[in-house]
Amino acid sequence: MPRLYDHIDLRVPDLAAAESFYRILLPALGFIREQDVEGWLQFESMDGSQFFGITESPSHLANENRVAFQAASQEEVDRISAIARNAGARNIEGPMDYEESYYAVFFEDPCGNRFEICFRD
Repeated sequence: MPRLYDHIDLRVPDLAAAESFYRILLPALGFIREQDVEGWLQFESMDGSQFFGITESPSHLANENRVAFQAASQEEVDRISAIARNAGARNIEGPMDYEESYYAVFFEDPCGNRFEICFRD
């Protein structure tokens, strides 16, 4: 089966305001190789098969969309949750059990974009 995910292009109204958050969060999620792409803050996975890029779009307004990343364990959810909190995540909910066999944390970046780290047992 082919991969279902290739990359994320995320917009923020102020890249300078979000940059330090993503420089801390993205490596914790496995995007560890920073790429030099003009106008973007971009990191890719170790093998280069996936990337996460952030660019500035001054008129961007965060909405109710959410990007969720799968963790390998509850401990991994806890670890990334602490990193996100220390990086400046806002409106953090969890980590906790939300339903049977579903453990997650929800948070927003400094610009209001929504994320989730989850583990399904």
